[in-house]
Amino acid sequence: MRCEICGKKVIGKPVRTKIENSIMLTCNDCSKFGKVQREPPKPQRGPGSRPPAGRRQSFRSQEPTHEVIEDYQNVIRKAREKMGWSREDLGEKIYEKVSVIHRLESGKMVPDLKLARKLERSLKVTLLEKTDQAQMDDLRGAHMQKATIGDIARIKKG
Repeated sequence: MRCEICGKKVIGKPVRTKIENSIMLTCNDCSKFGKVQREPPKPQRGPGSRPPAGRRQSFRSQEPTHEVIEDYQNVIRKAREKMGWSREDLGEKIYEKVSVIHRLESGKMVPDLKLARKLERSLKVTLLEKTDQAQMDDLRGAHMQKATIGDIARIKKG
């Protein structure tokens, strides 16, 4: 272990020192620059007390999820034109800006779940399809796993 002030190797146990509202692990020489702190007492469990309960994992293996259909932009545009509405009219009906409607119809923006449901109700179309979690796992493939911080760090490094 090295001193956080001078960088010297600390022999034995480092000293917890408060320097400018920061608690640092220092050597004996550098501990004079701040106020030496006592070691925090370890929490002790009394007889009959239980260890803290772990977090429960929710079981979501077969919970259906919704996904926006592939050709959503054409469906939205055709349904709006069929109703005889301009982009401004549709924006007023679903309380969204005209630029959002334009980006949806051009395919530059994918609607989130809330926006897709508003569009479905007002235009009387289907934009969401159910996808089971198992199907999504199959689409991702068995070889793909969730990215870890180590994976990301390796990608940026190389």
